[in-house]
Amino acid sequence: MRRLVWIPICVVALLVPVVVLAGSGGGGFNSVVRSLEHRYHAHATRIPLLGLISFVSRAATHQGVANLHVAEFDDFSAPVDGEELNRLVQADLGANWERVIRETSRQGNEQTLIFMHPEGQRMGLFVVDLDGHELDVVQVSVDPDQLNESVGHYEHHHQNSDTDQDVSD
Repeated sequence: MRRLVWIPICVVALLVPVVVLAGSGGGGFNSVVRSLEHRYHAHATRIPLLGLISFVSRAATHQGVANLHVAEFDDFSAPVDGEELNRLVQADLGANWERVIRETSRQGNEQTLIFMHPEGQRMGLFVVDLDGHELDVVQVSVDPDQLNESVGHYEHHHQNSDTDQDVSD
């Protein structure tokens, strides 16, 4: 009987390291942030209690926004080559992500990269934004239908308020 108890314990003991190793490799948010820290000799600030904030945002948006990750590099003074930044982020994110926007100012001190990838019924978004001496990295999972509905609601509200204002003038 004691041997039967040890079998599940051994299975769990063997699976935990496999799951941890599988989850930590293969790119993603943490890999991109670590690469940026290493390449540009900068330190990222992660938002405290972001897990709680992500949970609240998920509830507040009725599952529309979830899995929020944010890292911020303040006083980011290293020169950044846009092509190199793009390659670095693409390499760490992996082949599942597709870049949909790359914007670079003429001086190169403002750059934005936006990547997307499908997550079943949801859409993953990954944003890298360099604005002067601040670099922000954000990853979030959104429900495209709810996002479209929310945007449509505000467009409709904006049109109504313009019409109401025109009528009252």
